[in-house]
Parts: sequence; structure tokens; C-alpha cells
Amino acid sequence: MIEEYSYAAIIDKLIESEASFAIWRIPGEDKFHFRMQSSGSPRLLFDIKDLNKRSGFVIAPFQVTEARPIVLIEPDRFEIPSEDDAIFLRKKSDFPPEEESFFSEGNEKEEYARHFSAFIDLLLKGSMDKLVLSRRKAIGRNVPFSPGEAFLAAAERYVRSYVYLCHTPMTGVWMGGTPEILLSGKNGQWQTVALAGTQNLRAGNLPKNWDHKNWMEQQLVASYIQRQLSTLGISPEEKGPYAVRAGEVSHLKSDFAFSLPCSDRLGDILKLLHPTPAVCGLPKEEAYRFILENEGYDRGYYSGFIGWLDPEDQTDLYVNLRCMRIQRRMFTLYAGGGLLATSQLGDEWQETEDKMETMRRLLPKSNGSNE
Repeated sequence: MIEEYSYAAIIDKLIESEASFAIWRIPGEDKFHFRMQSSGSPRLLFDIKDLNKRSGFVIAPFQVTEARPIVLIEPDRFEIPSEDDAIFLRKKSDFPPEEESFFSEGNEKEEYARHFSAFIDLLLKGSMDKLVLSRRKAIGRNVPFSPGEAFLAAAERYVRSYVYLCHTPMTGVWMGGTPEILLSGKNGQWQTVALAGTQNLRAGNLPKNWDHKNWMEQQLVASYIQRQLSTLGISPEEKGPYAVRAGEVSHLKSDFAFSLPCSDRLGDILKLLHPTPAVCGLPKEEAYRFILENEGYDRGYYSGFIGWLDPEDQTDLYVNLRCMRIQRRMFTLYAGGGLLATSQLGDEWQETEDKMETMRRLLPKSNGSNE
């Protein structure tokens, strides 16, 4: 049995060995789940529906493309290896080295303001109900850093979030602490959530009052989920909304519970739900196209979905929020916020700053201050 204090070194060694693996902790649990594919390469899929009848650890992007496929780790190992395991002598991946290029957005706030103006103009015209504008921040990795230690720190700090770290040669290293279930369940009983609206935690306490903008944003997401599930003849039971803590901020949340007589077509449900208005907007297709054309960067696996898929047993898939990509020379942090016609630039900018703090708190101080 491996002691928890050894996990960090083993995780770091797995990354160096270019292994395809994932380790995660479910909200409310005190144990880690581990899956690794030690033979062959992860399966690449190019349509969410192709997840039907499949099982494995899913790493799905915001937009599925040839360059950004769904990566499915199909594990043959279910226990974290020891430090002297022969797995660390495995042949390196045949994938080309992970691309790593620094990006410059000049003055970040000015760049964000420019995109904000374009998004708000469309909302004010009334052609969209909601749009989600996100941004990324590059921070140079200039001091020693252990992804394994950061994962353990996140699991200890964010007990109410789904905390994960995964690596494949195709995706590189991603880590996050996300509060938003996309699809979870087993034995015919399933759930999803509507999570929207954001406030900073005041003195660590959940806010009691929420303004009209936050209530409307949350209601748009909840109504969308009801409509999408109804197309499959599903009438979920809804509970909420209520305030929840999520890392360094709080949100409004509604829970949806429903039954499925057969779990063979979970990919169909996932395609109906993703991307939710919490990461995209409404109307969905128009908002999705506008984001791809006007947000100014490729979200990659940020705001896609991630987690364990098993139609015959437990499935836990989460929207990939409050996350970062870890590369040899830099960290890339991601955050976004839902915009309505009444949104204000200063408030929305600060919301992205607050959300990035979830991952930034895990970086060495000299990295975290390198903004």
C-alpha cells in the first residue's frame, strides 16, 4: 500500500514518463481514484456521440476538432504504481513533443475590455440572451514545481470540488478543481446541475442576497437543461436554486435528478448538454459560433468536460472549470463569466480574477505573482 505522501513523487514521475493517466477525488470523498493506460495509446474520438457504450477517463474539449479530439484513456491499471515499478521504464510515446508556445495579449485588461465590448454589443441588440466570455493568463514557470504536490494541495483545500490531474501525450498535463457536474450517476439514477451566477465570498461566508443579473443567468441555464432533457422524453426533478461554495467564489446551483432505463447512449445525452449555457450562452448554436469567431483564442480543453465514464457502473463527468494547463516553462490559467445585456466590465473582469485564484493559490509564490 502506497502512503499518500509518496503520491506526489509518483505523479511527477508518471508525467516525466509520458504515461497516460488520471487521478481524481470526488467531492465529499476522502480517497483518490486512479486509472492508467500502460499499453497502446488513448482512443481519439471526434464526435461526442462516439462515447456511447464506451468507458474510460474522458478529456473532452470545448470544441471537438482534428487538432483537439476527445481523448479517452482506456485503462489497464487501476492502482497507482510504486516508485520502483517497471512502468517508469516504458517506451516513450510516439506522439510528437507537446507544443509549447508563449502568447502575449499585451495589456490583459485592455484586451478583455475589447472582447467584452463586442460581446455586449450583441447582447444589447437583443439577438442573444447570454454569452460567456473567457480569458487565459500565462505565468512563467520559473521555480521548481511539483504537479503532484499541487494536486494533493488542491484535494485538501477544495473539498467541495471535483479535483483532478491528468496527462496524456496528446493533451499534456491538466489540473483543476471544478464544481460543476455535467453528468453523474449509476444503476439508472442520474443527475446534472445548473451552476451560474457568481459572487465573491465575503469573510468566507456564503452570500444571502443575489441581484437580478445573477438570478437571471442561473435561470437561463436551468431552463436550458430542462428543455434539452425533455427532447429525450426525460422530465427531471429539480431542486434549487441555492448558494454553494466553489473554490474562492460562490454560485447559484440547481440539481436535476432523473432515471434512465438504459445507459447505452450516454454520449447522446452529453452531446445535448455540452456546451451548457454556463460555458457558452443562449441560443446555444449561435452563441457557440460567436465565441469561436470572436473570443480571440482557442479554449482547448478548458470548458470542455472531464472525468470517468462507465455506463455499467459509476459515471462522474464534470465541466472543466477552475483549471490550468501545466507545461515545462509555463502555466496557463483559464476563467470566464456569463454576460447579460446588463453586465458591467469591471464586475466581469473581477469575476475572472477571482476564479483564476482557485488555481493560482496552488502555484509557488514567485510564479503566482508573475502577472
